[in-house]
Amino acid sequence: MRKIRYYEDVGIGEEFVSQTRTITESDVVGFAAFSDDWSELHISEEFARKSAYGRRIAHGLLGLAITEGLKLRAGADEFAGIASLGWTWDFKGPIFFGDTIHVRCRLQNKRTTKKAGRGIFYLALQVVNQRGEVVQEGEHRLMVETRQNPQSAYA
Repeated sequence: MRKIRYYEDVGIGEEFVSQTRTITESDVVGFAAFSDDWSELHISEEFARKSAYGRRIAHGLLGLAITEGLKLRAGADEFAGIASLGWTWDFKGPIFFGDTIHVRCRLQNKRTTKKAGRGIFYLALQVVNQRGEVVQEGEHRLMVETRQNPQSAYA
């Protein structure tokens, strides 16, 4: 059974680092099929060879989607989450097929809401490749339960 961490249990500055994940051709083709984004930069080696990158790259949104999973596996799945409130995200560099990435996550701020039993976490995230380059970064705003939430799904 996993340990649930409420608003009060997580301190500003607390950091989580995920395990690594290598981006495969199957990841990119699967994401292209799921999202219906068949841009040649992602699926055509011949087209991508002539691009600024010289080879195919993963979809930016695939990197963001994998970020969410890696964030959860790094420990954020323990949060007494209610809802994702939004993302602010920057694509800083390409993610190539074969790149191995991991996610650094830090609670940069938090506040309670007007509605009792709820708080908001401001999570700073970075996606880092095997060369130590930050290829994506941004903020995730996450609503979480406080210990005093009368309608807790975790109680």
